[in-house]
Amino acid sequence: MKSRRIRLRAVNGPLEGKCWESDTLLRAGRLDSLEVVLDDTSVSRRHAEVRASEDGWLLRDLGSTNGTFLNGVRLTDSSKRLRERDIIQCGKLTLVVEEIEDGAAADSSRSSIMVEATTTSSWEDALRGIAFDSNRSPRPGEQLLALIRASHHLVHLESLDELLHTILHDAVSALDAQRGAIVLAEPNGELKLRALATGRGDPASRTTYSQSLANRCFTRGESILCCSVGDDPELAAAHSIHEGAMSSVLCVLLRTPRKRLGVLHLDRSMLQKPFTEDDLHLADALAASVSAGIESAQLLEKQRELFLNTITILAQAVEMRDPYTGGHTMRVTRYSELLGKHLKISPEEQRLIRTGTPLHDIGKIGIDDAILRKPGKLTDEEFELMKSHTVKGAAILATVPDLEPIIPIARNHHERWDGRGYPDGLAGEKIPRLARIVAVADAFDAMTSDRPYRKGMPASVAFEEVEKQAGRQFDPECARAFLEIRDAVLRTMETDSIHAPAVKSLTKALRAV
Repeated sequence: MKSRRIRLRAVNGPLEGKCWESDTLLRAGRLDSLEVVLDDTSVSRRHAEVRASEDGWLLRDLGSTNGTFLNGVRLTDSSKRLRERDIIQCGKLTLVVEEIEDGAAADSSRSSIMVEATTTSSWEDALRGIAFDSNRSPRPGEQLLALIRASHHLVHLESLDELLHTILHDAVSALDAQRGAIVLAEPNGELKLRALATGRGDPASRTTYSQSLANRCFTRGESILCCSVGDDPELAAAHSIHEGAMSSVLCVLLRTPRKRLGVLHLDRSMLQKPFTEDDLHLADALAASVSAGIESAQLLEKQRELFLNTITILAQAVEMRDPYTGGHTMRVTRYSELLGKHLKISPEEQRLIRTGTPLHDIGKIGIDDAILRKPGKLTDEEFELMKSHTVKGAAILATVPDLEPIIPIARNHHERWDGRGYPDGLAGEKIPRLARIVAVADAFDAMTSDRPYRKGMPASVAFEEVEKQAGRQFDPECARAFLEIRDAVLRTMETDSIHAPAVKSLTKALRAV
């Protein structure tokens, strides 16, 4: 008879350390009648089961509300075979397959990768590797400098992508790698490539990394050294190894005391010396020292995304009061982003455009409905009241200190280059630059949008008007740049249901020229 046995162990929550064993079946859920009772509201009454079969031990979801995850991937209707050290997640509770005997034939798909060394150092132990190598000897100056420099980036860079690329370039340099990659875990547990870097003149087209090694490193929670991949049949045959001309590979775990974040992947070519175990511990120390910064940058990125979503909702609330300007805010924001990028404004200014443009008309909240929703043309007196939305918007934004940098967008996007605009009558470069950018985008969308008292003009005519008003209504540099991005603006208009019919004919004509 084939020997079968499985042992699961809880690795978090109130049941941490508790184990369950069976040679036939383990059912998990909140019901007391089940073999694995997980008393947590995130777990369904009957959540999942682990069952012995001729093909080995299989994990199956039992229609749970929050899903069953194997190594970070949610199970669908099919069963998945288990292996030692697999991670099973039921709701917020996590189990590890500590021991397994499945009695099945050897699984040819199971990894037999030749790993020369691994390390499962805790985050705290890895940090101690910043100053000392694996022999407890002080690190050479250039290695210590690389680690200090990597930590320096954490407090000087706010963009996650910029941070990842900077960390990676330092790692490639410090460990003399021909190439490096950083992959981070998505919410569903899948690893996604976020940064690539090359060293030693490696061709930019070779942007490969070993997915099998990265997945093993992340799933098992251990940093890996493969110092001679050519001697391993499985690795040598892998497309990433062959295409990337990899001879030795380091995969180190990016993690904090709270969670696993992803993997730092480094490789060397056959023309370089293989990585050593000391290199593994240096890379692992580097990963530990930068992971807290990566986690913080991820949280900041999520906060910014939430903030932008909140701003979008506020902007939509304004537009709902004016049925004739539906989609105006979204389009002006898109045009402004395109224009700002073409003008090569700084990353910080680009962020302010994304944040401030959706709120450029926020002051219309304070305009009476009789004026805002009037179906006909406004009287001079009504127009004066409508113009006050710029000042009202600036006052609203001033109540939130963090929004101070975007106040000029709300207050000054109706100023004119010749000084005849409002509310302050600013002229030329005295008008804040971001307001000058939004002014072009705002006017173009106003010209091409329908109003109750007039039809929107064709895009071709609106572009001509932008050209005509350069140096009068608009900053000439912004107007010229807007004309240079005509194709990108037209593509944006094509995706908008309001403008699509009018712009398709112009696009077709332009392509025929």
